[in-house]
Amino acid sequence: MAEKPKNKNNGKEKPKSTLIAENRKARYEYFIQEDVEAGIILTGTEVKSLRMGRATISDAHAGEMQGGLWIFNLNIPEYKAGNRFNHEPKRPRKLLLHQKQINKLLGQIKIKGLTLVPLKMYFNQRGLVKLLLGLGKGKKEYEKRDVIKKRDWEREQRGLMKGERD
Repeated sequence: MAEKPKNKNNGKEKPKSTLIAENRKARYEYFIQEDVEAGIILTGTEVKSLRMGRATISDAHAGEMQGGLWIFNLNIPEYKAGNRFNHEPKRPRKLLLHQKQINKLLGQIKIKGLTLVPLKMYFNQRGLVKLLLGLGKGKKEYEKRDVIKKRDWEREQRGLMKGERD
């Protein structure tokens, strides 16, 4: 008699998280000091729209409202088949964190003048929407130019090393 696998997905490994949206510009604009994973409260049509991979987090930011952390300016387009039950695309959405984490982040925002920037939005292994927030300090213009110079120099070095091997 064949032995049945113990987990639900017939011996396959766990499904990995699925990326919905990524803010690639954030690491260029900010020095990211700390990453925090947060849940987000969404309506049904918002989740359906996200499953289609439609979201923009590049203009979004997180802040305090009503004693909690909220994400503002996160664009989740309307779900086409949602008719009258559709959501407002850029409404503020509440973030789900432990109260201790919220207090710590709000303290750093107020005292140190840091910013909470969304880095990635994804579905985790359980199918829940998660938002990776970065606690960052804004870069000055000359610091951004230094990053560009360093990146170009590294690219040039790789090209030179590749040319030596041939």
